[in-house]
Amino acid sequence: MEQNKRTQIAELGEFGLIDKLTGAFAPRNRTTLRGVGDDAAVIAASRSEATLVSTDLLMEGIDFDLTYFPLKHLGYKTVTVGASDILAMNALPEQLLLSLGVSSKFSVEALQEFYEGVRLACEELNIDLAGGDTTASVTGLTVNVTAIGRARRSDIVYRNGARPNDLICITGNLGAAYMGLQLLEREKRVLHDVENPEPQFAGHEYLLEKYLKPRARRDVIAALAEEKLRPTAMIDLSDGLASDLMQLCKASDCGARIYLERIPIARQTHQLAEEMHTDPVVAALNGGQDHELLFTVPLSMQEQVMRLGLVDVIGHITQPGTGCYLVTPDGSDIRLKAQGFKEGI
Repeated sequence: MEQNKRTQIAELGEFGLIDKLTGAFAPRNRTTLRGVGDDAAVIAASRSEATLVSTDLLMEGIDFDLTYFPLKHLGYKTVTVGASDILAMNALPEQLLLSLGVSSKFSVEALQEFYEGVRLACEELNIDLAGGDTTASVTGLTVNVTAIGRARRSDIVYRNGARPNDLICITGNLGAAYMGLQLLEREKRVLHDVENPEPQFAGHEYLLEKYLKPRARRDVIAALAEEKLRPTAMIDLSDGLASDLMQLCKASDCGARIYLERIPIARQTHQLAEEMHTDPVVAALNGGQDHELLFTVPLSMQEQVMRLGLVDVIGHITQPGTGCYLVTPDGSDIRLKAQGFKEGI
């Protein structure tokens, strides 16, 4: 008798796992305008407006290491993680629900530090902390954040709207957060068992901030609205440029070509990558946690989007079935590959 097959999660990858688990679910209520498969769920609020809801789970030892991650920064980053999903739908986050699983190793003062970071980020983004839950945990700290936003239905941008010849745009620069994490991990290893550790962070402050305290790009969404520029598709860059671009292309049933020399990578990212014998392009493509925005606009809007001064055009959308490729300066095509399931920091 044939044994039941046991599929490892790593065989499917993160996005494949989501598809496998949720593929049989379809919206039953007419108020559910968009369910699983985008950065946020979209729920009808009125004839013209919708409420957007997203949720994220952060686990100690997987998503953050409190050996080097200050609780105040973690609180700030938690808000960024939630808010970015709403912003990626071309909407503004307004409320936040925050639930914690807390072990006995945390003092009240430690949790106050975490919430101080939450407060600072909420003030910057004009978000209200509207509720949540706290429970005991035996596995350290678990953080669940639910972000809620609002937008006119006609303004909402999904992942499935990209069309051939659309320009591929990204905000900020890529790979810095990943290199900040690599620096922290290196110093943790080097200083293991050292009585009075003195980590070598001088000159790398920018990279540390990009990892420990990333800022949600509310400014970009505001600038797009001011220019009356609505992207055709958009996604939050949290899993790396390669994975997130492939997700957008899958949703839009299209291909993509991005150009290596156009991918913005900060000088500090290049410097540390060279020091650590790492390829900065790999960091940009697969590092993740940048929390920048990737979006597409029609070719006719190129001049408008360049006027924003916040965006780099790195490529264009191609016909269905053509695949996603990185084009090198010598004209070679390298097929993009998505990251597998991440089982650690």
